[in-house]
Amino acid sequence: MNQVTVKDVISLVEKKAPKHLAFEGDPIGLQVGDFNQKVSKIMVALDVLENVVDEAIEKGINLIVAHHPLIFKPLKSIDLNSEKGKIVSKLIKHNITVYAAHTNLDIANGGVNDMLMNQLGLQSDGVVVSTEKEQLYKLVIFTPTTHENDIRDALAEAGAGHIGNYSHCTFNSDGFGTFKPQEGTNPYIGSTNELEKVNELRMETIVPESLLDQSIKLANEAHPYEEMAYDVFPLHIDGEEKGLGRIGKLEEPITLEQFANEVKQTFNVPQLRFVGDPNKKVKKVAVIGGDGNKFINQAKRKGADVLITGDVYYHTAHDALGIGLGMIDPGHHIEQIMKQGLKDLLQQEANRTNLSVQFISSEQMTEPFQFL
Repeated sequence: MNQVTVKDVISLVEKKAPKHLAFEGDPIGLQVGDFNQKVSKIMVALDVLENVVDEAIEKGINLIVAHHPLIFKPLKSIDLNSEKGKIVSKLIKHNITVYAAHTNLDIANGGVNDMLMNQLGLQSDGVVVSTEKEQLYKLVIFTPTTHENDIRDALAEAGAGHIGNYSHCTFNSDGFGTFKPQEGTNPYIGSTNELEKVNELRMETIVPESLLDQSIKLANEAHPYEEMAYDVFPLHIDGEEKGLGRIGKLEEPITLEQFANEVKQTFNVPQLRFVGDPNKKVKKVAVIGGDGNKFINQAKRKGADVLITGDVYYHTAHDALGIGLGMIDPGHHIEQIMKQGLKDLLQQEANRTNLSVQFISSEQMTEPFQFL
């Protein structure tokens, strides 16, 4: 078995959190290291601090997949006596690569905001801030009937043919194909220079733009012919809405103070702050991991009674009061939920694709605040 490289692991990460989802200017991707480095043990971390790097060294880690970028602002120099310089020096000396998935992991399905919603026991019912609606395509593949199931399974594996909670969605019609193999061909069916007529199936399915190339690739690998015949048609239908944050509903309305206490217990934080009338009833909840200060108006327009986010500013709190939006601030560090969540997702995908690597989650605390 070929040894796994950083590039192989990054492909797993970017399948879960495609880079195109990230906010413009967000410094995601490779931060330190080498795409071609061999890896066997990967650590998922929220932050790349010196104690996290020391943990990685102790545990024999080759790659750190982090949520918060180590290098967020451009470095004018690398002073090995500075905080960042010490970290970069240790990473290079111990051949540890660092890769960051930030706002793309926030926005991705099953990403940080969905993890937070799941922890709260809330069903996501849309995004707070819409960033894109993905173009949909109809992919049509012509296949011998003998390979119908193989092609359908390949498309489903690539993510095509998913409608709501249903997979393997296709429409199929019977017909026959004709072809005459020319000199130099090696046909799966038929003989050189003889016209062949084969019972075939026209299989149609829906594919989002981000999965189109992979869907064609996997279908082609499953197809028996040297040249797979297929068509691609753009559809004038909005695809799935992608965006930052999530909206959900409580089963029954409760007071803001009661819900703030539930949030505190759910995320096991020693303290939290909340904004609004403690006795106000809340039903619709918005969640934005990290710093969601600038999105209070979007949360209100989505009908949210309360917004859960971190790093709430004094003046933002006043603005929220002014528009009648409650806010709950359990801290930025609750995003640490991604360590176990992303670790599990990546390990499952590695196992499924036969990549012989081990994922672990960092055990180091990176919460900078202490509470009295």
